Amino acid sequence: MDYPNDQAPGAPVRSGIPEHGRVPKYYAVKARIDRLVGELGEGSAIPTERDLSERYEVARETVRQALRELVLEGKLRRQGRGTVVAGPKLAQPLSLASYTEGVRRQGRTPGRALVTLDRFPCPDALAAETGLTRGEPVWHLERVLLADDERVGLESTYVAVARIPGLDTAFDPDSSFYAHLAEQGIAFGDADERIETVLATPREALLIGTPPALPMLLIHRVSRDTGGRPLERVRTLYRGDRFSFTAHLRG
Repeated sequence: MDYPNDQAPGAPVRSGIPEHGRVPKYYAVKARIDRLVGELGEGSAIPTERDLSERYEVARETVRQALRELVLEGKLRRQGRGTVVAGPKLAQPLSLASYTEGVRRQGRTPGRALVTLDRFPCPDALAAETGLTRGEPVWHLERVLLADDERVGLESTYVAVARIPGLDTAFDPDSSFYAHLAEQGIAFGDADERIETVLATPREALLIGTPPALPMLLIHRVSRDTGGRPLERVRTLYRGDRFSFTAHLRG
């Protein structure tokens, strides 16, 4: 197999050309628009579908499919009736660091918008997963995640009321939950985490402000304190077009 001399280490091999050499027309157009995106700055408007179809001498539906994939990949974003170049994805570390710390390290301003904070008896499924006692009071904290005021995710946190009895009065919903735990003298010990790709429900898509068809990265986390006691259960949806995840591995 021949590789271009300028093949980037993380790029698709042979730029995604199938072995039989027949490149789908939309993919060829997508590659050309992708190069155009690289020449434009963040927030720059790209030409209309009509202009692009005339420039590349293809049907508008072909251009539309190419643009749709570039939007899903996070290279473009819709703005009003047009399409503009998106900024770089947020690279969130897979660690016990908070969302706040991860976003700040990239020069962005983190924020959260409270959706709900309520309490209810711990159900069987949550008790079995976390080690909490069935029926004991549990907080449910749901917040929209923000980066520079852009909605990028949705986070649901479950924690025993006995661990943080004043969560509804002493906690600022726009601040870091992990920082609040530290103020209460609670330290994280370890956590189990699972990542999968899902589509948001209609309610979740409405809260995050995305189309229901946009792929989401879903992280499940069950955390324990330094004594091994159950601490929190978190379900976090991240926009697939705005986030990537990083991890440092050692042998």
